[in-house]
Amino acid sequence: MPESIAHVTAAEISRLAGVTRATVSNWRRRHGDFPPPSGGTETSPLYDLGAVQVWLRSRGHARVADPRAELRTAVRFQAPDPDRATGRIGFVLALARRTSDETAALADLSDAELVARATEEVAELLVSLPGPVPTPPLFSTADGTTLRALLRCVREEGGPAALAVLAERELEDSAATGVHGTPAPLVQLIARLLPTGAARVLDPACGSGALLDAAARRGATTLLGQDSVPVQAQRAAVGLSLSVPRAEVTVRIGDSLRADAFTGRTVDAVLCNPPYGNRDWGHDELAYDPRWAYGVPGRAESELAWVQHCLAHLTPGGWAVLVLPPATASRPSGRRVRAELVRSGAVRAVLALPAGAAPPLHVGLQLWVLQRPEPGGPERKSVLFVDAAGSSSPGTGKQATGSPGTGASRAPLDWADLTARTLAHWEAFTADPDGCVAEPGAARTVPVVDLLDDLVDLTPARQVRISRTDIDPVELSARTDTGRRELTEAARSLLNAADLTGWTEPGAAAREWRTATASDLARGGALTLLRTVPDPKSPEPEGAASASMPPVLTGADIAQGTGPSGDPAELRSGAAPVIAAGDVLVRAIAGGTGPMVRVADEADAGAFLGPQVHLLRPDPARLDSWFLAGFIGAEENVAGASTGSTVLHVAPGRLRVPLLSLDEQRRYGEAFRHVHELRARARRAARLAEETAALLSDGFTGGALLPAAADTGPA
Repeated sequence: MPESIAHVTAAEISRLAGVTRATVSNWRRRHGDFPPPSGGTETSPLYDLGAVQVWLRSRGHARVADPRAELRTAVRFQAPDPDRATGRIGFVLALARRTSDETAALADLSDAELVARATEEVAELLVSLPGPVPTPPLFSTADGTTLRALLRCVREEGGPAALAVLAERELEDSAATGVHGTPAPLVQLIARLLPTGAARVLDPACGSGALLDAAARRGATTLLGQDSVPVQAQRAAVGLSLSVPRAEVTVRIGDSLRADAFTGRTVDAVLCNPPYGNRDWGHDELAYDPRWAYGVPGRAESELAWVQHCLAHLTPGGWAVLVLPPATASRPSGRRVRAELVRSGAVRAVLALPAGAAPPLHVGLQLWVLQRPEPGGPERKSVLFVDAAGSSSPGTGKQATGSPGTGASRAPLDWADLTARTLAHWEAFTADPDGCVAEPGAARTVPVVDLLDDLVDLTPARQVRISRTDIDPVELSARTDTGRRELTEAARSLLNAADLTGWTEPGAAAREWRTATASDLARGGALTLLRTVPDPKSPEPEGAASASMPPVLTGADIAQGTGPSGDPAELRSGAAPVIAAGDVLVRAIAGGTGPMVRVADEADAGAFLGPQVHLLRPDPARLDSWFLAGFIGAEENVAGASTGSTVLHVAPGRLRVPLLSLDEQRRYGEAFRHVHELRARARRAARLAEETAALLSDGFTGGALLPAAADTGPA
């Protein structure tokens, strides 16, 4: 096996040592014993990781880096090697089975001794991993640094964390497309849609094994998984054996559609988040496959192939839950297959999720709940549709933030509320499918016969749409009156804000003042310039880690005046600044509608800074936040600090600020605060006007409201 040296960039060194890039540059210039470049180019040098770590330890910077970051650095700059990758995953399994004292003893070994011990222990475990057994030896002396980082990661972060880092490199080199992770809250919702008592569960596109793990925690004892990406299958096998050691786990490598590893085997339940939009799924070679009991899926209908694959593995009466893109419910090419699925009673529910619930985050995905028909079983007369991505309540005209087509920015999802509402509708339906009470605009059971039209459109938004018979005239009238009162109050508030006083004219000519750039002020310590720089090599947080992270404030939030709405899972950065109250936030891209600048308040505090936003943090003893925001947000100022032709990028250091005393700054700041309030109240009044108009229009066209009789006057 060829030897390979782990190389790191200056950016990686800064993360390892917990310092800035500038500090690393200073080390290179000032310290003659700093390791010289061992690769790369003159402008982008690479350094020997081992030599760098020795130098850092000699300077007291040992063990500063996060264990995951250290492991990520150790594996990223080694040449891809499937056998080595398999060996590392096997080593995680070996380490996780050891006691803390035993792993501590391993940490005291030399690199050569650690490599020898890992080679010996992994050789005994390779037969338990999916895929062919690699040819030994799996490790060489060059792997000492990586194995030591792996040991530390398992000791301090746990086996699943180490497995996630090891999978990153292999997934980067994988040709798999349309493959997305499943966030932990969605995993839990999917598992809870299954009835209790499902002992045998299959996931034919198991990825990291999260869905199988959730099923095991709800009572499943036999877990079957398959994935076409070898490292994912191996990661799932090891992860499940660690998290649910009492379960019977079988994971195989391969394409489930083309090479089903469990042909002929049936289970109680199937959970699956299959790849989307794959036209090369085997349409031609699988044309006569016996799994297509409901019709041969079209070339563009790989999702319906996955649906039938899952149904084929169920025992009669068994359940399946799949995460599918919304086009599956309405594409014309899938109409005949959908019709057979509905006619047979296999489709029990279609649940629409809000955009942002799972990758791809700009699409509102759907959960399809299926049940394999039972010969001689009860007739299934209806299908449940739930639109969690649509209106918050019937007839209000208010759409949930993040719904497709609204153009609104995405707000952090309230998973507890989303899960509770979805499960409430599902449990009511399973208890009484024919007597389930509808919630107009949110949930409705539709008779099978009504779905079998020319379209067979199973889109929840279409099926739960409010019809004329769903509108209660009394309730709608009350909501309209409430809307009109709120609009009247907002209009009065806007008038009060518009009645601005307290300024004077400077005289015959406009006032002039000396100015300084933001860069000058930063050099003088009056403010700090911060920005999040995306790192494509930084991993995407997954599962509970992503769910527990603060939201991200985006440029769209500034323009639209909404709270932080970005998903931290999309924030590919090792160190995003955290916003504090009083920070001045500037959109990085000029143009469009809405304000360019915003002063962070307590509601913004704690959020991560988005990659398209600049942060200016003033020293409150020298700069007033509202004064700063008012002047740097001026149209002329932004234009002068922007570069580009089609897309204008704002260079924050070029923004200019008048040099005024703090007392005078505060007077200007108070005036700019009033201007901000005027804009905010104008937006609220405009929104309420649109909502009230929508209520009135729906009421008139639906027959729930009648126009007042014309006053003809005296005869």
